[in-house]
Amino acid sequence: MTELREVVICSPLRTPVGRMGGSLAAVSALELATTVLRAVIERSGIDPAAVDGVIAAQGYPTMEAPAFGRVAALDAGLPVTATGYQLDRRCGSGLQAVLNAAMEVQTGVSDVVMALGAESMSNAPFYTVEGRRGLPPGGLLLHDALARGRETVGGRDHPTPDGNVGTAETLRAEYGISREAQDALALRSHQRAVAAQESGAFDAELVAVEVPGRRGPTRVDRDEHPRADTSLEALASLRAVLSRSDAAATVTAGNSSGQNDAAAAAIVTTPGRAAELGLVPMLRLRSWAVTGNEPERFGVAPVSASNLALRRAGLGFDDLDLIELNEAFAVQVLACLADWGVDAEDPRLNPRGSGISIGHPIGATGLRMLATLAHELPALDGSLALETMCIGGGQGLAAVFERV
Repeated sequence: MTELREVVICSPLRTPVGRMGGSLAAVSALELATTVLRAVIERSGIDPAAVDGVIAAQGYPTMEAPAFGRVAALDAGLPVTATGYQLDRRCGSGLQAVLNAAMEVQTGVSDVVMALGAESMSNAPFYTVEGRRGLPPGGLLLHDALARGRETVGGRDHPTPDGNVGTAETLRAEYGISREAQDALALRSHQRAVAAQESGAFDAELVAVEVPGRRGPTRVDRDEHPRADTSLEALASLRAVLSRSDAAATVTAGNSSGQNDAAAAAIVTTPGRAAELGLVPMLRLRSWAVTGNEPERFGVAPVSASNLALRRAGLGFDDLDLIELNEAFAVQVLACLADWGVDAEDPRLNPRGSGISIGHPIGATGLRMLATLAHELPALDGSLALETMCIGGGQGLAAVFERV
């Protein structure tokens, strides 16, 4: 078997993250995707003809852009020789796009692949599965893709009728995690994200988006989700989502990730090909792992995935300079940290915020985290980073990256 080639990541960039129905709501996932792809091409200086293909992650697709990666490649101005497809590993999709690209490059199937993640949760479809059989009595039932996906992601034998929130409450009960601890983590997340915004720490990774409007386009160049005005008192005042059915419920909109709009992309190639094309690698992929667990407690799946990825890299948590753990829910983060023995206030953990503060645009999150991570490492004078996340339906995904 041919030895696997080394893989590096170049020019990871992202759009700002918009709130649900907020500043980017008028922009489709495809438009977000083409915006960030064009920016990666322009800032990296890569010859578009050198790109073999685009692997795109999207959690809530429509047939407005089928085989999303291919359509995004064409609309972004890549030549017709650039292939493309889409994938869905739910919350891990963006990182999985990078890893799929890495596997193509490692095995020699491709030399240069653009990994893409995009989501417009503001425009997630409503759909019916009944319309082709005629109009049923009472009319057609429209499903909200956002809500329905959370209810069905465990399949027939692992129902999650209360969606992801219900699984988060399962962990709260199992680990004995208080509402106060969850709100404290959420507040830290917002404080860190706001501090990063104010210091300009995000500037190098951001690509502005032009949003059309009746009075002309508006330029969005700043994450919309972080809240400078939140406080422990404000967070404590929010009602738990499942409080009507569970008096002990603690998970609120304030200590959970947002529903958001964004896109992110990066170039995946070999060091040699990067040098030939004049690209500047930022990260080297050291190892990765994906694991499964019960869909009803998927929030702790990063534990097994991260442990395996670290073991494959010959590393432990003490070797890491940065831990990027997506904040699907504060309770889920705290449960993972308890299993790892990592303090919730560890400065290596999400130093510029994460899903609770920056937001969680499902298909884009993994690449958004990668773009942030790539720019954090040099700022922290660090060399090794872990990126990991839980995935609805009972999966965890993790990757170890090394600063180049």
